[in-house]
Amino acid sequence: MVDIEKANEKAFKRLINAMPVWTDIERAIDVIPGMKKNLILHSGPPISWDRMCGAQKGAVIGALIYEGFAKDEEEAVEIAASGEIIFEPCHHHNAVGPMAGIISASMPVFIVENETYGNKAFSMPIEGVRKVLIMGAYSPEVIEGLKWRENILFPVLKKAIKKAGKIELKQIIAQALTMGDEVHNRLRGASYSLFAKLVPYILQTMDDINKTNEVINFLHNLEFFFLPLSMASCKASLDPTRDIEGSTMVTVMSRNGTDWGIQVSGLGNEWFTTESPVPNALLFPGFKKEDVGRDMGDSAISETAGIGGMAIAAAPAIIKFVGGDVKYAISKNLEMYEITIGENNVFQIPYFDFRGTPTGIDIRKVVEKNITPLIDTGVAHKEPGVGQVGGGLLDAPMEVFKKALYAFVNKYTN
Repeated sequence: MVDIEKANEKAFKRLINAMPVWTDIERAIDVIPGMKKNLILHSGPPISWDRMCGAQKGAVIGALIYEGFAKDEEEAVEIAASGEIIFEPCHHHNAVGPMAGIISASMPVFIVENETYGNKAFSMPIEGVRKVLIMGAYSPEVIEGLKWRENILFPVLKKAIKKAGKIELKQIIAQALTMGDEVHNRLRGASYSLFAKLVPYILQTMDDINKTNEVINFLHNLEFFFLPLSMASCKASLDPTRDIEGSTMVTVMSRNGTDWGIQVSGLGNEWFTTESPVPNALLFPGFKKEDVGRDMGDSAISETAGIGGMAIAAAPAIIKFVGGDVKYAISKNLEMYEITIGENNVFQIPYFDFRGTPTGIDIRKVVEKNITPLIDTGVAHKEPGVGQVGGGLLDAPMEVFKKALYAFVNKYTN
């Protein structure tokens, strides 16, 4: 008979003991395992082109134009539907991507290493906010922004991080939680902390003052700069918790705008999915409820690792942006302790007298308590080409946890 508590303790300790550090930035095709020129990685569980939501299709269109496979939208749609392009989840390649999560061969990706266990995770730098590729936009300005990221941002950051050697990410996340971030939808403290660590190395390795100024201005104005590094940090921390016999701890929560899925430590690589819900969104001016696309992105790896919605009480400033109120956020955050294995002694919530964040989602407790994880998220337009329309909150769908628990019982009792 499997000892679930012992298995969960093992998984939890691996997560807590992780030490993620940013070590490099390189082209996806050169570092992501299994990456090919005709492979496009996406957020969420596996999905085919014909089932993709509007925003994810828009991001694929943009990636195909960026890579030179297509000259315009019409040609990109034709190629995407032809079977020439392979689509696979970021998670199947040790990677994570926010919102549409699209990573193509030429895109630069951050490399984050878990020094405790030696594994690596990857995520691409965000090129901006609102009308950007990850939100489904693919206008000429978006493609130009991607090229700038490849030709200007990438070389400057590569020289800087090589000079630095590494930058510890766990420390930045812990500090940010005491600065008003929950490190999913609010990253101002984290991004500025990283900016302060990185700029001296950018200046020390400067060989073109104009390019350096461009990069520094870009980083200074991009509050979400830290998000992909945080996501890769969470991914690198969670991957060693996979495949622990008898563990009911969730290792992945992810969505692609069509399907919402999880994976569980003791159930290996199997996905448990349901239809992705529509977030309860606070919209930017000019948009209406009917514009909102279904929940999307690998960024729920944040909540899987014990931050984001699992630490929403640490970020009162973000609560209004995602359509909630402070009392609701505090009560929901306290609920999260009922469905997790333990508390993170490094990631702490000041409002709770520096109690550790609820960490290690247990599918048994989720079903037993009838409480699902709280996710706070960006919201994209349901049609391709538009971009972000707001931010929102949602409770993870219960059905995926029930499906996983049913499979767990079948595996370990039959």
